[in-house]
Amino acid sequence: MAIDDSIETGFQAAIDARYITGAVICATDADGQFVYNNALGERTLLSGERQAQQLDDVLCIASATKLLTTIAALQCVDDGLLDLTGDLSTFAPELTSKLVLSADGESLEKQTRPITLEMLLTHTSGSVYDFTSPPVARWHAVHGGPPPEPGARRSVEEFFDYPHAFQPGAGWMYGPGLDWAGRIVERVTHRTLGEHMHARIFAPLGIVDAAFYPVSATRPDLLPRLANRTPADPDALGLAVMGPGGASLNTRTAGDFGGHGIYISTADYLKVLQALLRNDGTLLKCSTVDAMFADHLDAVGDAVRASHAAALAGPIGAAFRVGTELGARVGHGLGGLLTLEDVPGWYGAGTLTWGGGQTFAWFVDRKNGLCGVGAVQSSIPINIEAVSALKDISKS
Repeated sequence: MAIDDSIETGFQAAIDARYITGAVICATDADGQFVYNNALGERTLLSGERQAQQLDDVLCIASATKLLTTIAALQCVDDGLLDLTGDLSTFAPELTSKLVLSADGESLEKQTRPITLEMLLTHTSGSVYDFTSPPVARWHAVHGGPPPEPGARRSVEEFFDYPHAFQPGAGWMYGPGLDWAGRIVERVTHRTLGEHMHARIFAPLGIVDAAFYPVSATRPDLLPRLANRTPADPDALGLAVMGPGGASLNTRTAGDFGGHGIYISTADYLKVLQALLRNDGTLLKCSTVDAMFADHLDAVGDAVRASHAAALAGPIGAAFRVGTELGARVGHGLGGLLTLEDVPGWYGAGTLTWGGGQTFAWFVDRKNGLCGVGAVQSSIPINIEAVSALKDISKS
């Protein structure tokens, strides 16, 4: 699909072609001198009535939840409750006692080094989603026991009850590290992850309309503003964001999963990005924010960097590249992909970026002093080619 370089023209063409129903795009600089806010298209209410997309529509953000969980975990480091590079066995013995699948996928081995919070935040712990590792998926299918009963909900510990894909610190693969980090935050703060986020992230920024799924239980007052609550998705699972396979996570998980599950408006999410860009101590110590924008793959060696590069070039690598070109110099910070070189007309070196599902993307570009978020509201089923092209436009 050819997409016009202009945000307004390109998105309207996609709306007219019914690839998407609408979008919300927001960007700003550190002090708010530059502001771009745009809501395009319409959403369909449960009644079938069509309503213009609004900047304060509450959206499923899927894996963009991971940035919020990263901040929550780093706040625990700032508070002295956790150590970024310390052994986590005291806080998550279920995680640190897991066995590791051998390279041939036929046997299990003991972990040879401790898992750290830094590993969880950079996807280098060995804990992977089973859909990102065929060997782990095969092992789980054979040895994982009977499937849960229909409608059963499982905790982080129960949901990710399979072996690691590689030894801690020996590779890179996208996985539930942030789900585990969220559980660790709960254990050291003695409150739910959602409670911590509201107290330490949302309240300081004046964000009042954010909630973990199911919003019908946690914040029923937000239901009329849920952009994902449509006749095609009456339970607001996020079908237009994650597709049917990903959205089903919300029906199978119990508690606040730090890797997905937050519903928030694009405008409010931008407040979080702007706070990181401003780096004034509102959310984290200034040195901690600086650490987020450092390449943490440097600390673990060439083998991990090669593993990261292989994942970026793999079957689902386009999602891990978050719009950057294959072969571009990139690393991984705390919370997302980190660009390591300037790209004309795109990001500056040192930009932190990640996404949520197949339709949501964010960036913080400290070199150019900009941050932004694009939330494409796809038609169902998702047209991946069209949505990917639109996400690229919205970030440039």
